[in-house]
Amino acid sequence: MEYRQQVFLEPEPLKELDEDLVSDLELNNGITLEEREEREEMQAELAKLEEEIATLKQVLAAKEQHQAELKQKLGVTPLSDLRQNFSRSWHDMQASTAYKRTSETLSTAGQKTTEALSTLGTAISRKLEDVRNSTSFRSFEDKVESTVSNLKSKVGGNSSGGSFEEVLSSTAHASIQEVPTNAVTSESGERTC
Repeated sequence: MEYRQQVFLEPEPLKELDEDLVSDLELNNGITLEEREEREEMQAELAKLEEEIATLKQVLAAKEQHQAELKQKLGVTPLSDLRQNFSRSWHDMQASTAYKRTSETLSTAGQKTTEALSTLGTAISRKLEDVRNSTSFRSFEDKVESTVSNLKSKVGGNSSGGSFEEVLSSTAHASIQEVPTNAVTSESGERTC
């Protein structure tokens, strides 16, 4: 008895036929004849599609090989092919409606920005002119001219008025002339200023 239990307990691998039989039994348990025929038709259609796909792949591979041979004979390199594809893509993109709309929008935005900046520049110029003509600025300008005249007279020039740039230039020229020219000789014999 122990031997029988051991035989039944030992797992034995199922053979392919046994697997098909088990799957058929499982399918047949709750499936009608109509459903079984429909399933067989779908399996046949699937097999036919897989065969057609394999055939199409072979045809495509043959056509790609023929294409490569023709390109080689024509001297078309991958770089020239890439350049041609890029050129074609660029042309297609420029011809697209989205590109045209974007280009028009950016052009309009650029024109409006230019107008706005021009208006802003004009407004700033007017405001600066208003500031320059104001009494506060005139008072400040008078004080600067007075200070410049005083500086000019102290530096040694005449006291007549002049432009601010002239005063700065003469002051800078006077400062260069006042640089000490006496040199001191150090113990090592080098001259220092």
